Amino acid sequence: MIPAHDSPLAALAFDASGTKLATASEKGTVIRVFSIPEGQKLFEFRRGVKRCVSICSLAFSMDGMFLSASSNTETVHIFKLETVKEKPPEEPTTWTGYFGKVLMASTSYLPSQVTEMFNQGRAFATVRLPFCGHKNICSLATIQKIPRLLVGAADGYLYMYNLDPQEGGECALMKQHRLDGSLETTNEILDSASHDCPLVTQTYGAAAGKGTYVPSSPTRLAYTDDLGAVGGACLEDEASALRLDEDSEHPPMILRTD
Repeated sequence: MIPAHDSPLAALAFDASGTKLATASEKGTVIRVFSIPEGQKLFEFRRGVKRCVSICSLAFSMDGMFLSASSNTETVHIFKLETVKEKPPEEPTTWTGYFGKVLMASTSYLPSQVTEMFNQGRAFATVRLPFCGHKNICSLATIQKIPRLLVGAADGYLYMYNLDPQEGGECALMKQHRLDGSLETTNEILDSASHDCPLVTQTYGAAAGKGTYVPSSPTRLAYTDDLGAVGGACLEDEASALRLDEDSEHPPMILRTD
């Protein structure tokens, strides 16, 4: 028996080799990894401290180096399962070093709950989903030799994110697929807040060279001639409202020397 959490369990996951077990409680703030069959705690990660959430799924990568956790919030956390090698203690040489040493020594007098919080690991990478509140399930996979995070959600979409195994950070959304059999075209490189808005738009240089421009706003007109490409896109109503010969709107610039 493994005493994993004080609260009832909400999610469990084994790694591919069956030698690691990840657990999360109904609070959803702490995720722990235990060795199997010994039951020894190997890692402890803090998902967050501001709010309790409902963990939807836990998933290991095939090599057992990463663990993903999704919940009913808009954030998916990815933790890196690596043991940090402890460096031999060094004698401080500055006053800040002495202060840090005293501060670390004082943590032994803090309550055990506070000390554990300092020792818990943080997320190596995060994913911002374009929704919250939907049930979902996540999975870590290597596709075309690149680590990916796959999230299937109750909104009918499968989201694919790129994971940087070296730097971590916030993962970029690469693709999304409809799961309901619709023939809607699959979008690539999507804005995380919308299904229909691409993150990459046509550059100004390309627009000026081709004489066309794809506007970022639906109310903007495309370039129709060379002057438009040089001067920029502008609505006809806005152009007619400009009074370039009116001094009150465009007063002359005067250099005062007094």
